[in-house]
Amino acid sequence: MRYGEVAHFTHPQHRLRLEHHDTPFRCDGCHEPGIGARFRCPHPGCDHDIHRQCALPLSPPPPPPLRHPFYPRCAFVFLPRAPGAPGSRYCNACGRGVAGCAYHCRACGFDLHPCCAALPHALDAGGGVRLRLHPDSRGSSGGGAACHRCGHRGRSWSYRSQCGSFSLHVACVMDMLVESWHGVGRHKGGGGGGMLVPGSGGYSVPAIRGAAKSAHGSSREYSYWGRKKKGNKVKRCCEIAGFAGQVVISAVLGDPTAFVAGVIGSLIAR
Repeated sequence: MRYGEVAHFTHPQHRLRLEHHDTPFRCDGCHEPGIGARFRCPHPGCDHDIHRQCALPLSPPPPPPLRHPFYPRCAFVFLPRAPGAPGSRYCNACGRGVAGCAYHCRACGFDLHPCCAALPHALDAGGGVRLRLHPDSRGSSGGGAACHRCGHRGRSWSYRSQCGSFSLHVACVMDMLVESWHGVGRHKGGGGGGMLVPGSGGYSVPAIRGAAKSAHGSSREYSYWGRKKKGNKVKRCCEIAGFAGQVVISAVLGDPTAFVAGVIGSLIAR
């Protein structure tokens, strides 16, 4: 076995190699979007990608149960598919359906996408701003800012700044990605899982649409994440909030690194 290679139940004919691409992909394990690092089949003609978080073996011994601080009584078991009929399960973190491999608690019936289960509990958004992951957007005190994307509270897990002025639902991030990258993974071959654009002669990365919009103001008066464009102090807040959004998106996609956050920033359609 080479370093950075795994055998995986989703692609038993070949070993998968750890690679990094700046193009988005559709994970063949959990069927959710990703970008950056992934395990990919190196053989020509194969276009098989999985998140690092989904690259767990099912052969004996099985991976130990996952314990999550948001559900202290739960023991999440990694399964190739959540139990029940297709379309009947949803992730308790982001609210999206569970269509592939997932963590499942048999005692309470909760499910988590592997990337959602691995979301960092703290993110550095730059400028001294730290974002904390909360099980809902209300926070422990029942207050806090509404989501900058939808303007509501309590929809799903959320990342909030310590000062309480920035909040972003994990569910809203997933909505943006699914709307923008709905074609990713439908056209196999080449380019590390990119999206085929008719007439372009190749693959291109689709923009993330809606990420620069905010529920806190109009597009004329407000810029990135709803902050007014006037004033140096407010401009700085705007820049910090903008990078915070990029960091959260990269974390939800399974690669919460500054490099990938920068790639996300270049993909946001303003």
